[in-house]
Amino acid sequence: MTEVAPAAAAAPAKAPKKKGAARPKKAGPSIGELIVKAVSQSKERSGVSLAALKKALAAGGYDVEKKNSRVKLAVKTLVTKGTLVQTKGTGASGSFKLNKKQAEPKKKAQRAWRGTVGGPCCLTTLILLVVGTRKMLNDSTIDSNPCRSCF
Repeated sequence: MTEVAPAAAAAPAKAPKKKGAARPKKAGPSIGELIVKAVSQSKERSGVSLAALKKALAAGGYDVEKKNSRVKLAVKTLVTKGTLVQTKGTGASGSFKLNKKQAEPKKKAQRAWRGTVGGPCCLTTLILLVVGTRKMLNDSTIDSNPCRSCF
């Protein structure tokens, strides 16, 4: 006389996790803005070192010891964006200056075809693209010689 233990199905079902209330965004400038401000106020010719930058942020009331990784990450992103130029060192260490020449975002090249499919809408356009001519085709050429996907 064996008795069967109650099935595991009797276990209570897990309730879906409730998302916590979103934290309100802190008022005041971001760390990136504080770093740019500190670097711009510096009069060092060779730039501001990371240690001097941390001292300036601490003097401004920012808790550098607690948020050290945020400071390093913000410095790295400012360098990759082109806002800061790294004069010495690599990564987040070294000296940093403001970039005098702001990097302009590159404009996308205009395509020689039209349509929403993502490719040329006629055979002549495709041939001109492969050959390498950059001449824009007029609408009459495109409409007069449609490809199979244009019908």
